[in-house]
Amino acid sequence: MHIADGVLSAPVLLGGGTLALGGCAWGLRSLDENRLMPAALLAAAFFTGSLIHVPIGPAVSAHLLLNGLVGVLLGWAAFPVITVALLLQALLFQFGGLTVLGVNAVNMALPAVLTGLLARPWLLQGRVSCTIAAFLAGALGVLGAALLTALSLAWTEEGFITSAKLLFVAHVPLAVVEGLVTASTVHFLAKVRPEMLKGLF
Repeated sequence: MHIADGVLSAPVLLGGGTLALGGCAWGLRSLDENRLMPAALLAAAFFTGSLIHVPIGPAVSAHLLLNGLVGVLLGWAAFPVITVALLLQALLFQFGGLTVLGVNAVNMALPAVLTGLLARPWLLQGRVSCTIAAFLAGALGVLGAALLTALSLAWTEEGFITSAKLLFVAHVPLAVVEGLVTASTVHFLAKVRPEMLKGLF
């Protein structure tokens, strides 16, 4: 779901960069010393998950984002965590690019934060509520990222609208997988490390 350099228009790049800077600044304020280790582990999970591509057709592949999981566990700190992971992917593997880093960060981190905010009140309300909220956070995190990526392309040029629609539709099955992964992870953490679900935004 990475957008490459040279694709987006200058206004979209500028808007994405500005939002990413604001999100990272706010996220760093909420990232205290006690949350550095979980943040590092989630950054590594996001970084690694994006590198494992699963073919879903003759010319199409998908990969886990785990942005919903990052948002549930870190809240606003998801912005700097996802941005750093995307920066390393751009530098080491040429996924995305440096000029489009801000847009890619917003496309993946903003849905993570929003789904985390929506899910947080339900995570400590019992196993059923926790599992459902985590599933929705994982699924909506992917769908939100796909939607923002599609909008970034559509706002750049009308010729991208068809590709943007296909991009969103192609990520619907992945959203279900992400929801299951996020739900199982959060369900496990609720039993063994419930304090990880009590962090403040």
